[in-house]
Amino acid sequence: MARVEHEGPDPRRQILEKIEKRSLSAAVVGLGYVGLPLALEMARSGYRVVGVDSDSARATAVNEGRSYIGDVAEADLKALVADGRLSASDDYAQLADCDAVVICVPTPLRKTRDPDLSFIIAAVKNVARYLKPGKLVVLESTTYPGTTEELVRPMLEEGGMRAGTEFFLAFSPERVDPGPAHSKFNIVNVPKVVGGVTAACTEVASAFYGAVVDTVVPVSSSRVAEMVKLLENTFRSVNIAMANELALMCHEMGLDVWEVIEAAKTKPYGFQAFYPGPGLGGHCIPVDPFYLAWKARLHGFEPRFIELAGQVNTAMPKHVVTLAADLLNEHTKPLRGSRVHLLGMAYKPDVSDLRESPALIIAEMLIRRGAELTFSDPHVDSVRLETGQVLTGTPAAEAPLEEMDLVIVVTDHRAFPWAEIVRRSPLILDTRNALKGVKGDHIHRL
Repeated sequence: MARVEHEGPDPRRQILEKIEKRSLSAAVVGLGYVGLPLALEMARSGYRVVGVDSDSARATAVNEGRSYIGDVAEADLKALVADGRLSASDDYAQLADCDAVVICVPTPLRKTRDPDLSFIIAAVKNVARYLKPGKLVVLESTTYPGTTEELVRPMLEEGGMRAGTEFFLAFSPERVDPGPAHSKFNIVNVPKVVGGVTAACTEVASAFYGAVVDTVVPVSSSRVAEMVKLLENTFRSVNIAMANELALMCHEMGLDVWEVIEAAKTKPYGFQAFYPGPGLGGHCIPVDPFYLAWKARLHGFEPRFIELAGQVNTAMPKHVVTLAADLLNEHTKPLRGSRVHLLGMAYKPDVSDLRESPALIIAEMLIRRGAELTFSDPHVDSVRLETGQVLTGTPAAEAPLEEMDLVIVVTDHRAFPWAEIVRRSPLILDTRNALKGVKGDHIHRL
């Protein structure tokens, strides 16, 4: 398509002036664990923000000041909505009047472990419909290196405008740590990596985020920024896999892996502690390394560490079930027909996030093997398994732990009454070392 020439003010200067004066209007596409907290901070910084999500229930909740994300305080949300700084809609036409659009949509894996970019593609198509000179578009959804340059840019340039001159395009990896309010890390104090498809794009996107966060880290390209995110999570995946493999070895050797790690941690240099667990959860660590592996294979490179780490980590739920069966067997009970109670269904402590939670896999495996399963989680009322079965939780204080054949600690929520759990449970398998320092013949660890 022929390039469209635009007369008038310099688009770069225009948007930089709006950023400086805080007169910029911004849209966040996708109001999930990344998008809603970001929209809140952008509105708090002085921008006028609209969140756009195809889920009308989310848009309604935001407009009513109701938070459905643990990181977002309802009082803060209500205040910004009441002040007119923040609103939400399921109508993408809201993008027409926005100077900046940040895309925060999911990037799952297909069953073949290939990237599923359908949410990005759908979002970019809608952004392209309302693209205008001077608009900034930033992709925050985690993806493989080259997505912004090779996929998003051509879609936005189909209308004739050119990135870096008429509009501005960048990638900035989300670094949201879903968790409770007591976490010391948040959007504002975690450095923000920004990489544009041109130097001008990097400049504009850096200025945009500079009004929201304490520190901006510009990099040379969107591809570098995309790789940064994958490196961060692959680093964690590989090291957690090593800790998990160490746990498997220590189990065979009769050693306490937790004691080994705690002793190694006393070395003041050259060592960083990672811990084993029942499996990986959340959107990032179980998913992102496979985006990198997929891209590497396209370049003829076989990512052996990444693949091996994935194999070790995805095998941990099965290991937990095997340990459970072995413990019951030692007490002359088969897994089939035994009453097993899971403590924790969320993928990490003190959140309600069930994304990729290993507890779901463990629950399905136990049920398939005939266990009578129940659970407690102070942040999760019920769960739907892939089989379609729905489990409803019971508060730990009310659960008949004394009648259970086995209690498995899967998520170490701070709200659990640990002393009572230890006292009332006949047999415990602790996969998180939540009962560190607690002695008892009925307590067994991963």
